[in-house]
Amino acid sequence: MKTNRGYIILGLIIAFTLFFELAAHADARDQTTTMTFSEPIQIPGQILPAGTYLFRLANPDFGKDIVRIFNWAGTSLVATLQTIPTERRELTGDVAITLAEQGAGKPDVLLTWFYPGLETGHEFAYSKEEEKELAQDRQETIVGNQPTTSNSVADGAGN
Repeated sequence: MKTNRGYIILGLIIAFTLFFELAAHADARDQTTTMTFSEPIQIPGQILPAGTYLFRLANPDFGKDIVRIFNWAGTSLVATLQTIPTERRELTGDVAITLAEQGAGKPDVLLTWFYPGLETGHEFAYSKEEEKELAQDRQETIVGNQPTTSNSVADGAGN
């Protein structure tokens, strides 16, 4: 049994490496980040089809809690989302996101997004009921293109 579980975990890590490509662009002021997903991803209120999206702060001068998601060219607004500031222990030079794996037939859920080099990131706000369900799901943190298994969202998440 333990051998099979190890192969499954290794397979999932390899799959996440192949399925998700993250690239940060050098616009730290509004934290503009380009993310490419090869599978649909759930965000609060909707599911993003596989594709490339721009994530950026709505108004970096006023507040850093509103994130806007645009199409790959930045010409069409896909979503405007309220987020909750969240902290992480370890800074990275790459974009980091945390996903919750809901299981067969359901898209992974985007939980957090951290801009490179910043300790404070963005936790996407879901309903209390969804948060309870997501807390029980397997979670994966992806830094750049390197997935790492975790049992919980980055420090401060879910509060």
